[in-house]
Amino acid sequence: MDRGHTPAPGRTQPRRVFLLSPARAGGERMALVLSPGARFALARAVQGEGGAPLADVFLFASGLYFRGKLAYALAFATPPPGVPGALVIAPGAGLVPVHARVRAADLRALAEVRVHAREPRFREPLERDARALAEALGPGGEVVLLGSVASPKYVEPLLGVLGARLLFPLAFVGRGDMSRGGLLLRAVRAGTELAYGPVAGAVLHGPRPPRLEPLRRAPAPRPQPRR
Repeated sequence: MDRGHTPAPGRTQPRRVFLLSPARAGGERMALVLSPGARFALARAVQGEGGAPLADVFLFASGLYFRGKLAYALAFATPPPGVPGALVIAPGAGLVPVHARVRAADLRALAEVRVHAREPRFREPLERDARALAEALGPGGEVVLLGSVASPKYVEPLLGVLGARLLFPLAFVGRGDMSRGGLLLRAVRAGTELAYGPVAGAVLHGPRPPRLEPLRRAPAPRPQPRR
């Protein structure tokens, strides 16, 4: 059985950065953030001068799947100094750190770029930043895509730059977005990193795996009796 690229005990952890596929910049929930009459805190921040972290905006727009990707990347990234461990594939902007601040104009610009491997406005910034990332990671570094690997929209441009260094979680095969999000959150809670395999040449479609057990909340601490 292929156990992917999870290091054996005693082996040095490789330099590893995660790429997160984006939320829909033109979806209904994003429209709420951009609505001029919106009064909730995130919308006010996005429409203000200071903007809001890209991760916060995409968490609001996407929900469980992006929450799982973000939590997993922040928990397990091992980047070299000066390199962000979690980067979002941002249409038209390439690879953007999850904590980069964005304003309303930035989000509208993202929504105007078609996410497609043949769209130059999407592909060229992505390839540019992938090349810079590959150089910063060095020859032993790895890049893990937390997103759809069955579609060429991300995979084709990234493979052209990263080749065999582009990995994905093997447990993603056969799962939908919500199941992937739940899987990633469970891995974070357990403190156990998933096994990876190279995207190049991988079997990207497979039987649907068993449903995940529901996430259970940690029991609340019992109050201590007064003495």
